[in-house]
Amino acid sequence: MTAPVRAARGSADLIAAEDAVLAHNYHPLPVVVSRAEGVWVEDVEGRRYLDMLAGYSALNFGHRHPALIDAAHRQLDRLTLTSRAFHNDRLAEFAERLAALTGQDMVLPMNTGAEAVESGIKVARKWAYEVKGVPADRATIVVAADNFHGRTTTIVSFSTDETARSGFGPFTPGFRIVPYNDLAALEEAVDDTTAAVLLEPIQGEAGVNIPDDGYLAGVRELTRRKGCLFVADEIQSGLGRTGRTLAVEHEGVVPDVVLLGKALGGGIVPVSAVVGRREVLGVLRPGEHGSTFGGNPLAAAVGTEVVGLLETGEFQQRAADLGAVLREGLTELVGRGVVGFRSRGLWAGVDIDPALGTGRDVGERLLREGVLVKDTHGSTIRLAPPLVITEEELRSALEALEKVLAQAA
Repeated sequence: MTAPVRAARGSADLIAAEDAVLAHNYHPLPVVVSRAEGVWVEDVEGRRYLDMLAGYSALNFGHRHPALIDAAHRQLDRLTLTSRAFHNDRLAEFAERLAALTGQDMVLPMNTGAEAVESGIKVARKWAYEVKGVPADRATIVVAADNFHGRTTTIVSFSTDETARSGFGPFTPGFRIVPYNDLAALEEAVDDTTAAVLLEPIQGEAGVNIPDDGYLAGVRELTRRKGCLFVADEIQSGLGRTGRTLAVEHEGVVPDVVLLGKALGGGIVPVSAVVGRREVLGVLRPGEHGSTFGGNPLAAAVGTEVVGLLETGEFQQRAADLGAVLREGLTELVGRGVVGFRSRGLWAGVDIDPALGTGRDVGERLLREGVLVKDTHGSTIRLAPPLVITEEELRSALEALEKVLAQAA
């Protein structure tokens, strides 16, 4: 990074100012980031930290990846927004290459992950009425307990997290909740009204919950047999994080619809998309769904560059190779402050011995060691570094975790 530009206000002052004027919908760690590059961020006082969260996978390619920054700069000098009232010269290539990358036919571009989920729900319902023949307003969607698909009113309607739900009713009907990783329960819940089964291939917010081998393949078989859609929410798990382009690829599964976001914007602009089979996304007609910024030229330019990075397979392989290092390091910590963990690729949910503190406590201790992580629930922290991390940097983060656990013991 080039020489830092010091902020006129220090961390404590800026945190207090935020606390006074921002709605308190987040509880950030007490660090004020002002600069970043690759896997490193710098606070307003010039202290450097290793980013082991990567914006919940929005920064899969690190902070300010040169190819992505160049793509954004080039597009900023030409055209940023037209709305979908007009065509633009960047959208076709983005859609073509994203569809090919994911093995799908069509793309519905949106902005945020929650928008992609909402769009997927609408598309599934429309398909159920027009193609499957479900009676009007009776379509149901089956989801899994402990899910996290976003925080809109409809999405929290089928959350089992009371923090996300409490105080926000009345809730949207039409959803059935079954235990995650339970094919028998899923089979029982699906009936003639079911439009889709909506699942995260790996539940990220719940603590990187990874289903048993064969579960996703079983979901795919069941949905085909029962005549409903399989909608995979790959907003956190997709685009290289688990060592494959999509997490469903670990079981050779191709869903009817895939929801993408976070990393698709390269950490520069919000970009999301619904990708799916033509007979599913083809049910939409002009005026039935839209977004002013969805598919804008700047987003398409950055998104195309993201797809280009993934087309080489380099980042998927890095996640697989370094994921083995991560797993090895966490295995060595089991019984030494770690009571268990789940990992796939460069993504792990780590359960800390509750006697040593909450996940928040561990995050604050790691902050003092120059490592940024985020807790999920209870004493669990998640590790999801940018895929550009080196083995040396990854091992240093694991050493920092070992140190703070030993100090707490």
